Amino acid sequence: MVKIWIMKKENYYKLLYVVIILLIIGFIVRLIIDSVQYNVFENSAPFYIFIFVRILEFIVPSIVLFLIARAVKRKYED
Repeated sequence: MVKIWIMKKENYYKLLYVVIILLIIGFIVRLIIDSVQYNVFENSAPFYIFIFVRILEFIVPSIVLFLIARAVKRKYED
């Protein structure tokens, strides 16, 4: 018989926290790659624009997921 692993609803917020951590790590890694590849003479945009774009790609979704994780955790703590 094959057992199917099903996560309890009470632990969904832990999965969301893991995704948040992965997004933050991805932000740091991508920013390091951008800083290594950035060349002042080839790019017309300043580097802070690259930082702003990475914040929109990684940090904003992680903030949204953090708020969702807190709401889920509060729901199942009661």
